[in-house]
Amino acid sequence: MILEGTVLRGPEFEPIEGRVVVEDGEITALEETTARSNDVILPAFVNAHTHIGDSIAKEAGEGLDLDELVAPPDGLKHQLLRAASRDEMVAGMRHSLEYMEQSGTAACIEFREGGVEGVDAIRDAAAPLDVEPVVLGRETVDAMEASDGFGASGARDGEFGRERNATRDAGKLFGIHAGERDSHDVNPALDLDPDFLVHMVNTEPLHLERVADNEVPIVICPRSNLVTNVGFPDVAELAEHTTVALGTDNVMLNSPSMFREMEFTAKLGDVSAREVLKMATHHGAKIADLNCGVVEPGRDAKLLVLDGDSHNLVGAQNVVRAVVRRAGVSDVKDVVLEKSA
Repeated sequence: MILEGTVLRGPEFEPIEGRVVVEDGEITALEETTARSNDVILPAFVNAHTHIGDSIAKEAGEGLDLDELVAPPDGLKHQLLRAASRDEMVAGMRHSLEYMEQSGTAACIEFREGGVEGVDAIRDAAAPLDVEPVVLGRETVDAMEASDGFGASGARDGEFGRERNATRDAGKLFGIHAGERDSHDVNPALDLDPDFLVHMVNTEPLHLERVADNEVPIVICPRSNLVTNVGFPDVAELAEHTTVALGTDNVMLNSPSMFREMEFTAKLGDVSAREVLKMATHHGAKIADLNCGVVEPGRDAKLLVLDGDSHNLVGAQNVVRAVVRRAGVSDVKDVVLEKSA
């Protein structure tokens, strides 16, 4: 497979005219040459924080606060999940995963409720698709063992020491929500030595020092944070201290669109479009230990092709800025999610 156009090359997304050669699911060559197309070729997205089980309850809970919406065990989300059948949940999750795939998302890091059964359900939902969910089980060590790691709700909801130790012993990924409602659970979360933190809207200087000293990545979900009225993360300050990735959070609150998340972050956060594109691609891939998120030889062929001649993108003077602040699903020409041989 050969893709031609403006290629956003390497970790800095340098726009070059050229072509990308793909063989057996891997980028084998990147050639700077005259292209016969105005397509824009970039890495497919990695959505670094999702809860897609609540795809059955989009836009439910108007007027409820964060705890009433999603706090375990009796937030509205958990009530609706308990009431839904397995078939309903699998069908809802498949719709969300299909949307991710069609809109250029190669993988998501999913905090999966429902124990082992919940892990099995998302595996079934994803089975016919090319998008790859990195599934972090919740609630039990058994769910962690059946998945790719453990996704903790937050240090205010439990101690999680046993689960953290078991996850570490299994060599798997451990993530935890922190600093969402307030800053009180950040230090206890950091005490668990997590592989990454989610949200970090409410932080103090000591927290950021600990994050930097221990090189703990952070996943931010700005649209979700405003919907739940907990504030907007200081994106620039977080990025000064550590690796920051982007996630869309609960499907009941927001569409799993990385285009929308990028535009929102770029226009409200004091960071460059290039930095936001990093957050949406290789920073998430780095957290999940995936070999994608960059267009360069040796990487997995997880690529997004945008139509540079679309009504929305034609005439763009700054390609990276246009991709981040302007592009959308209607500009997607192709999504390449090749699997390695």
